[in-house]
Amino acid sequence: MTPKLKVALSAFLISLPLDQVTKIFISDNLTFADRITVVEGLFYLTHVRNTGAAFGLFADADPTLRIVFFVGVSIVALGIILSFYTKLAPGDRLSALALGLIMGGAVGNLIDRIRLQEVIDFLHVRLWGGYSWPDFNLADSFIVVGVGILILELLASEGESRAQSEREESTPGH
Repeated sequence: MTPKLKVALSAFLISLPLDQVTKIFISDNLTFADRITVVEGLFYLTHVRNTGAAFGLFADADPTLRIVFFVGVSIVALGIILSFYTKLAPGDRLSALALGLIMGGAVGNLIDRIRLQEVIDFLHVRLWGGYSWPDFNLADSFIVVGVGILILELLASEGESRAQSEREESTPGH
């Protein structure tokens, strides 16, 4: 097993069950009206069902079309993730970690959509000025962290490439 496969598979096999276990815990222990304070004025546990996408987009669409759309988009996204994975160098553990997290989050929300026709969200953050960020779950967090890792790695490699080009241009004889 290559290093990248070990890392991607580990990230996936940790993130997916963690997402599902937390959603089951919330479903079994909190009603829709419950709100547990974790950090007063900042962070709460809730129980929300989201039939739409991020920020409730498409929540009012026809239920059958909505499910077909979300399942289709999820399958395409998973195919793209696997395609990116196959192009990674055998030792590229950081990108493999990111893709494993993204895949775990995508599959976690896909399971909810297929099983419940909605996604269970339970993390609630209040920001400055009383603004509340839309509730989210661990699957969403894994996706965001994975994408963030990929962006940071891309920026770092771009900076490294530019520095290398500048060194080559400043070397006598070029």
